[in-house]
Amino acid sequence: MNQVCWPYFDPDFDNLPERIHGPTCRVCIDNESMETCTVVKVDSVNKQGLLLEVVQILTDLNLTISKSYISSDAGWFMDVFHLKDVHGNKLTDQNIINAIQQAIGTARGNPDSAKAKSTYSNKIFRPDQYQNEHTAVEMTGKDRPGLFSEISAALADLHCNIVEAHAWSHNDRLACVAYISDHESSGIPIDDPDRLATIEDHLSTVLRATTIPSLIGSIQTNQQEVKAGFLEGSEEGTNMTNVERRLHQLMLSVRDFEVPSALSSLPTMTPTGSEDSDDEGRKTVVKIERCDQKRYSIVNIECKDRARLMFDTVCTLTDMQYMIFHAAISSDRGYAFQEYFIRHLDGCALDTESEKERVIKCLEAAIERRVCEGVRLELCADNRVGLLSDITRVLRENGLTVVRADVATQGEKAVNALYVRDISGNEVDMETFAESMKKEIMGPIALQVKNETKGSPSTSPERSRLSLGDMLKSHIERLSHNFIPIK
Repeated sequence: MNQVCWPYFDPDFDNLPERIHGPTCRVCIDNESMETCTVVKVDSVNKQGLLLEVVQILTDLNLTISKSYISSDAGWFMDVFHLKDVHGNKLTDQNIINAIQQAIGTARGNPDSAKAKSTYSNKIFRPDQYQNEHTAVEMTGKDRPGLFSEISAALADLHCNIVEAHAWSHNDRLACVAYISDHESSGIPIDDPDRLATIEDHLSTVLRATTIPSLIGSIQTNQQEVKAGFLEGSEEGTNMTNVERRLHQLMLSVRDFEVPSALSSLPTMTPTGSEDSDDEGRKTVVKIERCDQKRYSIVNIECKDRARLMFDTVCTLTDMQYMIFHAAISSDRGYAFQEYFIRHLDGCALDTESEKERVIKCLEAAIERRVCEGVRLELCADNRVGLLSDITRVLRENGLTVVRADVATQGEKAVNALYVRDISGNEVDMETFAESMKKEIMGPIALQVKNETKGSPSTSPERSRLSLGDMLKSHIERLSHNFIPIK
């Protein structure tokens, strides 16, 4: 009888890579080494965009990165983060610790999850977790006083319920991502092609209303700016935690890093008591040098420290198709220092002066987009279709314009965080605004006012769908103890 011979497999062969290199992703959380912060160490096989994913996870958990060291050369990613919670303390909540370990491991397991979108097309966008909930619409265009109010009114006229919306304005440009549902059909997603086309056409008309090509540049650039459409679904499973990345991409697509001539000739507004003389002498500085030995370009950033700063800079470099091989991040007395060793995806360093200048401008814009100068209004009210339209209309009638917005709803409640500024540059008269709100808005509304000075870190509501309910609950409870009742 012929003998059948099978090839021999060493039972430990599958474990050999792990024995040589360790686990493919290892997360170590150390609460003992440092007295004032928690140290998180991440070791993993490297891939493009992994650093952004890790930073995004930590940022979405509302953690402050006070110091970081990154090394991702030779195909291996090794990173150290010094973290604090929102109160400036070490991480003691085991749920947060578990969330960090699980989220970073999940991010590493999805090889396509960090790919940056390079195109923006007018398509329906429904991430897997929202597939039967809402339709998302994105808008970019030239900003003007009252534009966000007009967008809100247009959606209300089209019987669209704004479930969530986020808008940024910078250098005369606006980017907005809104999640809407059909009010006429009990809040289901809008998927009728004719109605989607009507919404897109209506919003495009609003965005085009006062666009002046001479303020932007060429006609072609102007046409690219005026755009309303539906986000394109992708394999990466876009979710609410990267809405801010999407806003960065949209602002970059409309070249908000270029200051329009109409704005460059205007004097800079400085709010009363905004900064002391020492701070005025320390502006954002971005420099780029060469490291000839390793063919790196070294990007140095010095600016005021604030929440989400590292996310903004890493996001911008990643979406501009640069790989970060090494980095060192630190902060001292309210000032941040960041150093990145980068190359383009094609392996080249920044060789030309024009390329260096573009990267510098884009990083400066990324740092500035989130910083709001004006008054932050937090309004909590019973949710209904047209509520945001009514609130922004009252603002506009009182000579106020929205420069940034974070809107969220949970059940029957709507929480609106709006950053507003007087169109004429005058001080905001909140007593008059509160009286107008009392007359125009039906039902009780809680209103809290905060002054945001130039360079102040501006926080925003959490966008993670998994934690949105908890955030709104605590947010509403805080507002209930700190509001101006309007009955």
